[in-house]
Amino acid sequence: MTRLILSLALVGSAVAAIAQSPTVIHVDLSQSQGAYKPITNWYGYDELNYTTTANGRKLLGELHDTSALPVYIRAHHLLTSGDGKPALKWSSTGVYSVDAGGKPVYDFRVIDRTFDAWLAAGVRPMVELGFMPEALASGTNPYYLAYPHTIEGSVQSPPKDYAAWGELCRTLVEHLVSRYGHDKVAQWYFEVWNEPNIPYWHGTEAEYLKLYDYAVSGVRTALPEARVGGPASTSPRASEAAAFLDVFLKHVANDKSAANGKAVPLDFISFHIKGSPKLIKDADGSSHVRMGLDKELTDADKGFAVVASYPQFQKLPIILSEADPEGCAACSAKENPANGYRNGPLYAAYTAATIKALFELQDRHKVNLLGMLTWSFEFEGREYFEGFRTLATNGVDKPVLNAFRMAGKMGGERVAVTSSAAEPLEAILQRGVSASEIDAFATRAEHSASVLLWNYRDDDLPTGAATPVKIVLSGLPADLAKVEVETFTVDATHSNSFTAWKAMGSPQQPTPAQQAKLVAAGQLEHGALTQSIAVTDGRVTLPSSLLPQATTLVMLRWKETQ
Repeated sequence: MTRLILSLALVGSAVAAIAQSPTVIHVDLSQSQGAYKPITNWYGYDELNYTTTANGRKLLGELHDTSALPVYIRAHHLLTSGDGKPALKWSSTGVYSVDAGGKPVYDFRVIDRTFDAWLAAGVRPMVELGFMPEALASGTNPYYLAYPHTIEGSVQSPPKDYAAWGELCRTLVEHLVSRYGHDKVAQWYFEVWNEPNIPYWHGTEAEYLKLYDYAVSGVRTALPEARVGGPASTSPRASEAAAFLDVFLKHVANDKSAANGKAVPLDFISFHIKGSPKLIKDADGSSHVRMGLDKELTDADKGFAVVASYPQFQKLPIILSEADPEGCAACSAKENPANGYRNGPLYAAYTAATIKALFELQDRHKVNLLGMLTWSFEFEGREYFEGFRTLATNGVDKPVLNAFRMAGKMGGERVAVTSSAAEPLEAILQRGVSASEIDAFATRAEHSASVLLWNYRDDDLPTGAATPVKIVLSGLPADLAKVEVETFTVDATHSNSFTAWKAMGSPQQPTPAQQAKLVAAGQLEHGALTQSIAVTDGRVTLPSSLLPQATTLVMLRWKETQ
């Protein structure tokens, strides 16, 4: 029995592990660590045109439902020229062209369908201003080059005319305000370009700063209250990327806008963090995946340090506008076997560990982390569980989506947690998680508390027995007699459509009945609801167990004491 069982005695798989010394997790609800922000409520994808497919619309609705708080969506290719047909790492809207006399011609039909779908799903856009329309592109390469050469096309080049680029941004925002209303658009975020420190931008550093200036001037002309930011640069663990982020912040701090000679606006700072999984050869000649959690967290550590070096920016929101275990969502496990982690529960446990570490890094640097955006969505016309970095495959939710569902149920204040089997943050930054780490992250709201637990190691070795865990919660109201407990689990057999699919024989053309079972298996499994766990002097102990790669959410609720 693999589900986390919360009762007064260990049962099922926990009995087999009873001879072990349990991992002890202490949660002190009286010690606040600061506000819990829904940093996981952010998602993005390359292929903008998947937004309006049936599976895309379905997934958007599910992303909205991961949290009671706003969910934001970022996508590439909002301004790219083309016919609106997607391909790997490619989409288009055809929003901008010029007539025979060189005057701009705007066609908002694809953009309107896209934004309509986002708003119909109840999500909010994080509007990425890119890439360069063909009529404005200055590059000499072909405009579009198929994957894996998509970022080599002139779609990534600077504009021929920066004033025309700024006017494009102004006209876009003016249209959005007209269609959706001032108050609604003022809730969105506007980010200038994507990864301009690598070949996603074929211009110089100085040319990107100019691109930024003209873009935000155009946006703010149409909507003075618009929230604008950037630079969406890559992993700051690389010295060149950290330097690019620093140059951008220096520009905002010290320079005047190339567009209008005024101060350069900046409402949020964005950069990307990525891990680096690899294949490890085993003694028997086989191989397994080893994740790179240390790499992704080092990116955050270095990036936060750059931001913290500017006191005037230290309180600005930071959006990690791509935060992922590696850097290529469109590279399947067929193409890169190290990406096989994407289908199973390891991805969920990795995500849980990342959430806690990012909050710790935020606190260490005294910065303001707003979001960690997972660059994952869905791909059309691909095999089931082909191994893309996706949240769903052919309408079937993958285990990692249930980690985001768990995080979305948490709220209130972060509280102190210690675990006898936790890896210290500094050790993870230096060498990753080489042995199994059992740790937790907890929050407290009014009359409730939530504890997110995981059994994680970098090596994708899911075999092994469940580990006994003893959760000790203190700081409950002193006169409280009992709590209700609810659990949710992702592991090898729970909340896991991949396991269900393999048990069916891995069908690439499931029957309707099989599809329905897969869709059901992809949902977050509801564990047992325990009505009355006794509380003594504001303290409760919950015996439990965790399989390797398991992620579990324990939720406690109580009535107001008299």
